[in-house]
Amino acid sequence: MTKPVTAARPFRTLDDLTALAGKVALVRVDFNVPMSEGRVTDDTRLRAAVPTIQRLRDMGAKVVLLAHFDRPKGRREPSMSLKPVVIALETILGAPVRFAEDCLGEAARNVISDLDPGGLALLENLRFHAGEEANDPAFVAELARLGDIYVNDAFSAAHRAHASTEGLARALPAYAGEAMARELAALDLALGNPSPPVIGIVGGAKVSTKLALLENLVTRLDRLAIGGGMANTFLHAQGFDVGASLCEKDMAETARAIMSAARAADCELLLPVDVVVAKTVAPGVETGVRALDRIAADDLILDAGPETLARLKRGIDLSRTLVWNGPLGVFEVPPFDEATVGAARHVAQKVREGQLTAVAGGGDTVAALAHAGVTGDMSFVSTAGGAFLEWMEGKALPGVEALREPA
Repeated sequence: MTKPVTAARPFRTLDDLTALAGKVALVRVDFNVPMSEGRVTDDTRLRAAVPTIQRLRDMGAKVVLLAHFDRPKGRREPSMSLKPVVIALETILGAPVRFAEDCLGEAARNVISDLDPGGLALLENLRFHAGEEANDPAFVAELARLGDIYVNDAFSAAHRAHASTEGLARALPAYAGEAMARELAALDLALGNPSPPVIGIVGGAKVSTKLALLENLVTRLDRLAIGGGMANTFLHAQGFDVGASLCEKDMAETARAIMSAARAADCELLLPVDVVVAKTVAPGVETGVRALDRIAADDLILDAGPETLARLKRGIDLSRTLVWNGPLGVFEVPPFDEATVGAARHVAQKVREGQLTAVAGGGDTVAALAHAGVTGDMSFVSTAGGAFLEWMEGKALPGVEALREPA
């Protein structure tokens, strides 16, 4: 069975660029990094931007980095300055990085004009100006005057129609950076133009937070496994007593509507057939495996059971593509990590054997895969958070759409 696919216009990438010597490339990056006492404590996002930065420098461009940090709400907050990023970035690149005390005006212009071809500068926090989040045309125009081309390398911010993500992409010739292009290619493999059959795994606490996601996926996938706390709501909707477990009982009718939509779309829903329970959430507590009709009033459902995991593995074995968002249980507290770890390691094995393309994303998912020790075995792991979730919901992302070739 193959679900219908709608062809999308291609994206402009750095492969489309020529003759950049001396030109100014405004590059939107995600430098919203963890900091403590004025020092970067995790440089993962800085390293992700290096391929784009280096490629543009090698082409002779003056590379000017645009980024936000935290939520200053349109005011200058010294504690939210991007200046501490400079030292960490220089260490990674082994090259000097100029810093402009503002992202607009004379401060920015002077730093940029002093750059040699291949030089690099970082401008101050975009969100010090209210015009950034408002996507104000006047703010966009001021930014655009600083550069010749625009490159977006921050998929994680692409779901926001801000000045530096959407407005600027329409004001200057716009291209996807290396990290952005890799992300878009991976997402296309997962849902845009996947190799069928396609299976999804969606976990998490509540149906209400992932309603749009579930409604979209049942129309796009061949199989969808639902785990975590949200699975309890589906069990309740089927008439099972879930004891003292997390459950949105007021979402029962919605859960039944999703099950009906799945049947109509010929999407097989893989709901738990057995569960792991305990009386409290703590390491080393007594646990038990329960059939769905044997859950006690004081039982907490904290993980998928062994038969549920075996059934999921069989579904994975029948699939060529997998997309994953959310754990199957309270993986942070062993032994309630067994289903998530078991599924993750099975997926990793199938990817290593060349039998599966697996794309995963979302904060809890990334942490769960790291916990299972298989992050490097996935086809692609997105750290984009909200942007990844909105893409899975089938929403058009403003910062991505602005990079497409004209119709």
